[in-house]
Amino acid sequence: MNTSKKKIKVLHVINGEFFAGAERVQDVLALYLPNYNYEVGFVCLKLVQFSKRRNSTVPLFDIPMRSKIDLAPARKIARIIKEEGYTLLHTHTPRAALIGRVAALLSGVPFVHHVHSPTTRDTESFFRNRVNACIERLSLIGVAQLIPVSRSLENYLKLQGWLSERITMVPNGVVTPGPLSDRPLPQSEWTIGCVALFRPRKGIEVLIRALAVLRQNGRMMRLYAVGPFETPVYEKAIKDLTIELGVAHMIEWVGFVQNVNLEFLKMDALVLPSLFGEGMPMVILEAMATGVPVVASNVEGIPEVLEQGRTGIIVPPGDADQLASALSDLMDNKYDWHSLRTDAYHLQVEKFSNFSMAKGVARIYDAVLAN
Repeated sequence: MNTSKKKIKVLHVINGEFFAGAERVQDVLALYLPNYNYEVGFVCLKLVQFSKRRNSTVPLFDIPMRSKIDLAPARKIARIIKEEGYTLLHTHTPRAALIGRVAALLSGVPFVHHVHSPTTRDTESFFRNRVNACIERLSLIGVAQLIPVSRSLENYLKLQGWLSERITMVPNGVVTPGPLSDRPLPQSEWTIGCVALFRPRKGIEVLIRALAVLRQNGRMMRLYAVGPFETPVYEKAIKDLTIELGVAHMIEWVGFVQNVNLEFLKMDALVLPSLFGEGMPMVILEAMATGVPVVASNVEGIPEVLEQGRTGIIVPPGDADQLASALSDLMDNKYDWHSLRTDAYHLQVEKFSNFSMAKGVARIYDAVLAN
């Protein structure tokens, strides 16, 4: 890492509405790209959670879109690029790509686009997915590089017709808090954790139904759920389900927390029961970095991180009985709890660190600017 050269300025255009997995990627890049001679600034198109929750202190410009097709922010962003000396534009969502494409044309800088999830499978709404995919496709005409976060997303982009030379995969990465701490195997009640922005595609209903199965089988456990709900309507539906299944008393809803690593230390295992739409979930990498064994769905980029029985446990998406069975096997020591956490920790340090992610993105910037 060479920090002596004058740093090149890159402007990241993001939504900013939430502070979930993709936003944590953006924040980590802002913190660690300076190690590779790049300095980050942010433009938020919907300034809500990101500005409050981020750990980085880099410049942040609030330029809200008045509607989903409002292109006016592009001119303001182009002016910032010229006045502040930004050399490259980096977008992260279909909305950001729409604005970023116009801003890049007006300012004369190249732009790259990060792909965090498959746009055609990002929400439960077929119509919304198709509209977003069309907007993204048109917006990315002329993009210098696409950066998928997993091999599954790389293949997805190729199936969408993108040429291989326009695609460079960079796996997500997280900060490793420190050496792996010693922890005893849980002996009585297990604490099962789930960390997410709770919305339908995250599959929390499946985990709640699995919890009900485990309760019927006499298992001693509780669910420790960390993160906000996407909407109050969805929150009510989920909490009504817990009452209906008789497991409400077994669940602690923690809400959003700033330091999620402290919450992992309270968990004996992490469950991510996603149904679809996962690129490479940051929460899995964060659990690995803190030595928490992971049970997760076999969707998209997840099996690229978890090797069944060695660095994690993989279950079919949407199957509460299979999830309950996997958790029972873990509690019965059919999977070695200590080996799961140790092997996963070492894999995260080796392949999914904050430095490996920042270095991979910096190499893309180098190549784009060299051309």
